[in-house]
Amino acid sequence: MASVPVYCLCRLPYDVTRFMIECDICQDWFHGSCVGVEEDKAAEIDLYHCPNCQVTHGPSVMRKRRGGNKQTDGAAARARDPSRPVKTGSSQFVRELRSRTFPGADEVLLKPSGAQLTVEFLEEHSFSVPVMVLRRDGLGMTLPPASFSVSDVEHYIGSDKQIDVIDVSRQCDLKMRLGDFVEYYNSPNRDKVLNVISLEFSETRLSNLVETPKIVRKLSWVENLWPEESVFERPNVQKYCLMGVKDSYTDFHIDFGGTSVWYHVLRGEKIFYLISPTAANLALFERWSSSSNQNEMFFGDQVDMCYKCSLKQGNTMFIPTGWIHAVLTPVDCLAFGGNFLHSLNIDMQLRAYEIEKRLSTADLFRFPNFETVCWYVGKHLLDTFRGLRENRRHPATYLVHGAKALNNAFRIWTRKEALADHEVEIPETINTQTLVKDLAKEIRLVEVSIGSSNGAGRAGKYKHLAMEGSSLSDLESEDELQIDETPPPRRLPRKLPRAKPCSDPNRIREPGEVDFDIEEDYTTDEEALAAHGVKGGAGGILDLLKASKQVAGLDSATLSEEAPASPSTRDAIQGMLSMANPPSSSSSSSSSSPLSISGGLTEGLGVVKEKGGRAVWVTGGVKKTPEKKPVIQRPGKRPIKRPARHLSDEDSPDEQETLGTCFKDSDYVYPSLESDEEDRANKAKMKRKKNWDDTPWSPKARVMPTLPKQDRPAREGARVAAVETGLAAAAAKLAQQVSWETKLLLILFLL
Repeated sequence: MASVPVYCLCRLPYDVTRFMIECDICQDWFHGSCVGVEEDKAAEIDLYHCPNCQVTHGPSVMRKRRGGNKQTDGAAARARDPSRPVKTGSSQFVRELRSRTFPGADEVLLKPSGAQLTVEFLEEHSFSVPVMVLRRDGLGMTLPPASFSVSDVEHYIGSDKQIDVIDVSRQCDLKMRLGDFVEYYNSPNRDKVLNVISLEFSETRLSNLVETPKIVRKLSWVENLWPEESVFERPNVQKYCLMGVKDSYTDFHIDFGGTSVWYHVLRGEKIFYLISPTAANLALFERWSSSSNQNEMFFGDQVDMCYKCSLKQGNTMFIPTGWIHAVLTPVDCLAFGGNFLHSLNIDMQLRAYEIEKRLSTADLFRFPNFETVCWYVGKHLLDTFRGLRENRRHPATYLVHGAKALNNAFRIWTRKEALADHEVEIPETINTQTLVKDLAKEIRLVEVSIGSSNGAGRAGKYKHLAMEGSSLSDLESEDELQIDETPPPRRLPRKLPRAKPCSDPNRIREPGEVDFDIEEDYTTDEEALAAHGVKGGAGGILDLLKASKQVAGLDSATLSEEAPASPSTRDAIQGMLSMANPPSSSSSSSSSSPLSISGGLTEGLGVVKEKGGRAVWVTGGVKKTPEKKPVIQRPGKRPIKRPARHLSDEDSPDEQETLGTCFKDSDYVYPSLESDEEDRANKAKMKRKKNWDDTPWSPKARVMPTLPKQDRPAREGARVAAVETGLAAAAAKLAQQVSWETKLLLILFLL
């Protein structure tokens, strides 16, 4: 077994948490604490000589400063060399920044009270601008008292805690013990400006004294959606302690992963310079961040508007996703804050994450396990959409938009050429392909459902998802295979979904759920037909007369064709007239004779076969036919036809051939036993139609298998008696009822 390499004078293994420096002579590594070199001083060393090499090569060589060792005033130096740019973070830079004038952030800030800052408030304003709360009352936030100091921070976290510190004048990072920084902070003489902005303390005793604002806990993905059983390390970015001395400055940046951030100033003051994340500003920011002279350019001068906002003691600020901001500390300050991802602006979070990747930001300064969090959120959104759909509720529009952006990111991360770079952050419990497919399906259903609700009550706009399916019983009464090239009919919904404010005061609304119930609108059939262009109402009797075109005493020219009756109306009048009026045998040869009304009786009844409608000719009595559903003519489309399994009277086999095998009671009224030559010719023609051997094949045809009809045995002696009894009863009944039934029918239509 190989031994572990050791370093330094202490001969200990490498420890990533301890600062080490390399000797330029022997090229061995030493702990800074073992050789007396502080990390913040190491940058001033040009050539380092370890204690052993100092014996032969002398002491370490320090870097030379321009203008000698004596520190000169920045203003004087600039006066000697006006062309020299001011470095970001330098004392001259801070002085100039303090003297400049910026537009006030009151133009964009929202200033609700702590109690007003709710999920509904942020949803209404889309959390697209910064929010400032002047007093912490109502925020549901727990903080130490105002007397809390950096020494107390050291007490609760520990002096030996290694922390990241920013050297403001050089805008670089270095490592220090918390105890050493607190000693520097409390010293009256500071030779440098040091700033601490990344001390996360969730796993320390200080965490017990600080509770994040309630709105953050309710929105945070990590707080609500990170599973306890996850094999990935939970991102700890919720609680930071910020300790900055006077003139500390943090240059313009977007918080990692496009996170939103909350700040509360416990002691001192912070000044924020805020820039809106427009597409142009983001492009400028990316170009500025990748430039070689970034520390010589103030980014606020490159955009159209940079706002200034002072956050004083006791104030709390919430900066939304993607906002570009810099921070100046005018006096010594102790503040608390935290970062959080949420669903209010998923698209912007993903855009900020992509900018980080293009800028090759170090992993240390990126949101830990960002993509893993997104996968957990994608699974949550899928479950949310399914649950809302089952309860007939809609997700908020911003949530649908965010889900689409997230699903697009999933597709990019799981492409074959990119999977190797992203699969390390994919949870093993998630099937990526299934999740992407199912989430896309739910998004489409939501968009169709929202479109249907918005279009309810408008003709041609309502989209009905459920279609009438076929059942096995529909296939049991056919003689042979039937090919139907017409689409199955769609039923008009009687109840259209409408949105209304939720009336249940006890229901708890989740973030992202629209506060609306789907109301059942009990729309009548007439209103539904009217919405689809089918006429009805008071003019119904005129439609009936137009459909028949057989009104005695009226000239057919008076029935204008400018407003023809609907197909459903024509079907209704033809069926009713054919059932209520006995035709004479003399009229059977004509199918277009006008209808004459004399003394309330109808004579010479003939039924016209018209375009869009169909009529049945009945002779010798009243023929009972199954009730036919109306055919709805929709603008710009073919009329919806009945499937082939519902054969029309003209296409169906002769019913006289099958009626004889069934027992009929005395109330059944048989059709006439007489049949003229035309009837027999029509029967032969209908039987020939059944031969569909030459029907061309269509790929869209619906082929439905059928079973042949089987004759059932008739009871001996029952048929003749039933027929005779039925004919006698029919003759007597028709003689008494025809006239008043016809009158009553017309009166009802007039009403």
